[in-house]
Amino acid sequence: IGFASAAAAVRPPAAEVRSQRNAIFSREQDRQRALYPRIEKIEVSVQGPGLDGTLLIMNKGMSTPLSCARHLTEHHVKSSALALVDGEPWPLHQPLTHSCSLTLLTFKDSDPTLVNQAYWRSCAALLGQVLESAFKDDFTVELLNTPEVPVTSGAFCCDVVLDPQLDSWTPSEESLRSLTRGAQQLIHQDLAWEPLEVAPSVALEVFSHSRIKQEEVEEKAAQHARGKVMLYRCGDHVLLSGNPLVARTGLCSQYEVTALHSLGQGPLGLHRRAQGLSLPLQLQAHHTVWRKLRQRAEKLVRTTVISLSYLTLFQRQ
Repeated sequence: IGFASAAAAVRPPAAEVRSQRNAIFSREQDRQRALYPRIEKIEVSVQGPGLDGTLLIMNKGMSTPLSCARHLTEHHVKSSALALVDGEPWPLHQPLTHSCSLTLLTFKDSDPTLVNQAYWRSCAALLGQVLESAFKDDFTVELLNTPEVPVTSGAFCCDVVLDPQLDSWTPSEESLRSLTRGAQQLIHQDLAWEPLEVAPSVALEVFSHSRIKQEEVEEKAAQHARGKVMLYRCGDHVLLSGNPLVARTGLCSQYEVTALHSLGQGPLGLHRRAQGLSLPLQLQAHHTVWRKLRQRAEKLVRTTVISLSYLTLFQRQ
């Protein structure tokens, strides 16, 4: 998507901002890993079909639910999207810090609600990542707080303020296809969403160039039981998420960017809502069904809309 702008001079080039965010994330990740200098063992009791009674001896602060899956079968490694640790949602790449019970969650579970929500959230995170890099350094792109929309809304969303010089731009079908290709490249790379729980001070440093993100950090820290903030890194993109994401981009299968709606002027400029549609690897839609779902996903999602869940529809087949 090629344009040129002078407004990007307001803050450092996007590549520089990305590099700085990455460096702070890596530094904090290393600091946290160093908190466990001695290998201490923990007991992980695995729950699930055919697994009840399985006990794994793992390394405290180092082993993750994915490490546990590797001790089971290749199927568990490939199909697991999220975990429950002592009944609480837990990212697959987040280290385990105590002896616990573990359930690995997949899209084919009898109740896939938590996985579906995490998947939708992850698809929105992927859309934000694509938008942030779609305009190269030519334009400023400010990602807003991603609305938490249910799978039942028909599309996942990512709110954004683009460079003011783009206010009159209406994206063409080709522009949307270009964004879709960007997402598909990230899916093909099968990148992990690496979680990192941090103190607000670390998150504020990560997002030092974004006033809106700093406000979001304060908000999320206030809502967290221990006043922490959850960051994720996907490739070279660092983001905030109040709730868990799935394990990796490769869990997405069909994925399409369907719309970029104008929401009107907001405090930072023209607010837009990018929308998309996706199904995970384990669920497939026939092209005629996909076309109907796509038509629905083009319509503006108002954050209170509730209707039929098509993911659940496929899971029940």
